[in-house]
Amino acid sequence: MPLAPGYQILKESREVRFSAGPPPELRIRTSYTLQNSGLSDLAFIDVIFPNEKIYGRTNLRVEWNGHEVTPEKLPAEYQQEHPDTLRLRCDPPWSHKEQRNLQIDYTFVAPAEQGARITLGAANFHLGARGWVPVPQPPTRVLAPYPARPAKTFYTVRVPDNFLILAGGAPVGQKKDGGETEYRFELRKDDLPAYIVAGRYADSSTSGKSADKSEVSFWTLQPLQGDPAAAAQRITAAWSALQKDFGPLDKNIPRPHIVESPELRARSGEENQSAAASFPGGALVNSNALALGFESEELTLEINQALAHSWFGVEMYPAPNAAVGIGEGLPNYATIVVDEASGGEPARGRRIRQFLAAYETAVEQYAGTPNSEESIITTMLYDPFPRRRIAAAKAALFFIELEDAYGEAPVRSGLSQVVALLRSKEVGFNDLRAALEQTTGKNLAEPFRVWLYSTGIPQDFRNRYAAEK
Repeated sequence: MPLAPGYQILKESREVRFSAGPPPELRIRTSYTLQNSGLSDLAFIDVIFPNEKIYGRTNLRVEWNGHEVTPEKLPAEYQQEHPDTLRLRCDPPWSHKEQRNLQIDYTFVAPAEQGARITLGAANFHLGARGWVPVPQPPTRVLAPYPARPAKTFYTVRVPDNFLILAGGAPVGQKKDGGETEYRFELRKDDLPAYIVAGRYADSSTSGKSADKSEVSFWTLQPLQGDPAAAAQRITAAWSALQKDFGPLDKNIPRPHIVESPELRARSGEENQSAAASFPGGALVNSNALALGFESEELTLEINQALAHSWFGVEMYPAPNAAVGIGEGLPNYATIVVDEASGGEPARGRRIRQFLAAYETAVEQYAGTPNSEESIITTMLYDPFPRRRIAAAKAALFFIELEDAYGEAPVRSGLSQVVALLRSKEVGFNDLRAALEQTTGKNLAEPFRVWLYSTGIPQDFRNRYAAEK
């Protein structure tokens, strides 16, 4: 028997269609078959929509059973905490056991600041693993169940015939129609969230071209000059190290892809800066990053950080107060793990000293300014970039402190458990601490307090990595 008001998602499907414009657009339709499975009629449901500014969302249209309804803002007392949530009235009220069809349409146009969530140009686009699909919310009751997605969700992506495409889930068919191809994908309940990367790309795959059979695909708007095999070997080594220490990623992602995205902007917001961003099983790099060349250590670091985000930002995603400490700190720390896998203890030490130097330089540069250091736990994703850079570097070193104090194997085992057990769920520092205490067998209250809630880096850590040994 139901214990509270609620509803189920019996079926869900999505359609994405690219238009080169001008301006370039993504037209998105999501269709649901819903059933009132709770103990009472429902007068409305609330839905989280893609953020208007981040996605350039426009042309929103909503229909209940084929009849258009106008989304309403939440009552004023809820708007600050839920700025992207709108209310859909059920008129007449939605009765118990009744099924209804909900259709939501909107368009994305290129937003001013294109980053990890969306990039959109005339010849390519990408949608990240979260945020671009509407999310129906449970009725606001203590026992109301969350309307989880069904066991299978099907979605289609319609792009020009000459586009290459990557997308979440398993491909289950395609058809051509008037210069376009429609690709169909099946997303199961345990798969990673849906993402899409597509464009008019040249594929420089390295599969089987080298002695170790490294497999990396480079998708660029112009064919790569020179042989990318050496870069592919380094990327393959990083990919293997991440899977070894933090668990397998997804059966639908056989190898990493490095994809050019000219529209991608650096997190600092500065123009003409190199930038990389993550999508499940790959990295987007902008043209400035590609210009560094695949022999560049800077580009290698950015790609490794982006790959690590697939484990520590897609498989599980950080809570708001951990978006910098976990969401940026863990991928930074993972680059140290990757370096150690290929270069041993000397490489580990060098990368640690680089993060320590980056932290100290940033703190000195911004001392006494509004961007000066705050504790990791109080640094938020919306804070100025200099402050986030300080916290992200320190957070990487915090996980090294845990390794030094309690052992590499227990710490990495705890992190892999978090990734596996909290797959597709929100993770905070309490979740992290609980897992690490289980695998280390220690009470971690003191290091968490010292590193997360205070500014500065303990002197004993500085002494440990003060100079190259």
